[in-house]
Amino acid sequence: MPGTARKVIVTERQLKLLLTLERSSSCPQGVARHAAMIRLAFEGLRNEQIAQQLGCERHQPGLWRRRWAQAFQRLTVIECVEPESVFRQAVIDILSDAPRPGAPLQFSAEQVTQILALACEPPEDSGRPVTHWTPRELAEEAKQRGIVRSISPRQVGRFLKYGRTAAAS
Repeated sequence: MPGTARKVIVTERQLKLLLTLERSSSCPQGVARHAAMIRLAFEGLRNEQIAQQLGCERHQPGLWRRRWAQAFQRLTVIECVEPESVFRQAVIDILSDAPRPGAPLQFSAEQVTQILALACEPPEDSGRPVTHWTPRELAEEAKQRGIVRSISPRQVGRFLKYGRTAAAS
C-alpha cells in the first residue's frame, strides 16, 4: 500500500530557479529532471503522475520529495543571506545525484598522460626490439621507468583505446 507523499514547499524564488534549471540546455539532464519533479510535486501531482509524465520509475519522485524536504530549511536560509550564485549552486547540489560508491582510481591523470606520451615515442628509443608498441610492451616499459608500480597490458589497452575519460569511470 502506498504511503503518503511528503508535501513539497517551494518559495517563489526557488520556483523561479527550478523552472530555469528545468528549461536550461546547459544544465545536466538529471538536475533538470529532478527540478521538474520538485515543481510538479509542488503543483500537487502525485508521485505516480509525476513518474508517468517524466517517464521515470515510480519511486523516484518520492525520493526527490524527501531530499527537497530535508534540505528546505537550510536552502531557505541560504536563499535569504547568500548571493544568487551560492543559492543557485545550493539548489543544484540538492538536485544532483549523490556520488556513487566504487573503487578509487588506481592511476592518476599524470600517470595516464605519461603512459600515453610513452606510446607516442618510437619503441627503438627505449631499446625495445619492436617497431610498434603493444600494450604488453608499454606496460613493461611504464613499470621499468617507474611511472607505475604495476599495470596490466589490458589496462594500457583501455588507456590507448578510450583515453582518460573511460579509464576514470
